Amino acid sequence: MKALLLIDIQNGFCPGGNLAVPEGDQVVPLANALIDSGKYDLVVASQDWHPEDHGSFASTHADKNPFDMGVLSGKPQMLWPDHCVQGTDDAELHPDLNIDGIHFIQQKGQKQHIDSYSAFRDNDQEAHTGLADYLRSQGVTELDICGLATDYCVKFSALDAVDMLPGVKVRFIEDASRGIDPVGVTAAMEEMVSRGIDITSSRAILAGW
Repeated sequence: MKALLLIDIQNGFCPGGNLAVPEGDQVVPLANALIDSGKYDLVVASQDWHPEDHGSFASTHADKNPFDMGVLSGKPQMLWPDHCVQGTDDAELHPDLNIDGIHFIQQKGQKQHIDSYSAFRDNDQEAHTGLADYLRSQGVTELDICGLATDYCVKFSALDAVDMLPGVKVRFIEDASRGIDPVGVTAAMEEMVSRGIDITSSRAILAGW
């Protein structure tokens, strides 16, 4: 059972969004090609879905600006611009993404006092979203992951997939992902490889390599 996990391909992380990832919209046609390829038995997407006063927003911290470091629930926290607020256009999946080809959407980041980079669990690794249980219930044996952003939500989702889905082969699709910081992207890929995650490309998948 092969599954594709699309991470946070939302308006908020694409050009014009509140927390735009450089060239974030360029992953959309590649994601659509993968969805439409027939290579996957199951397609799943994650969706950042924050309350309007989420604790990761700089606006909820006095004298803090976006991209400052702060503290959330006693732990260091990168403070972000307000983004992907529930019910707003910023939180919607990109309009050009083939949503009809997605079988299941996992929302995350809904708790005010903890952030959730991973599609599988909150950053404190205590509360689970339920995605791992869903994928197990579907009998998934191979999981390909791509989306936004490589050095944050994609990386943490891939690492959690390894931890929470033992026996499942996990791959990262590099060209169908974009990151915030080039140095961070390189570090993220090195960390993924060190955990046994293979690096592949949409071209290789579509060609059957």
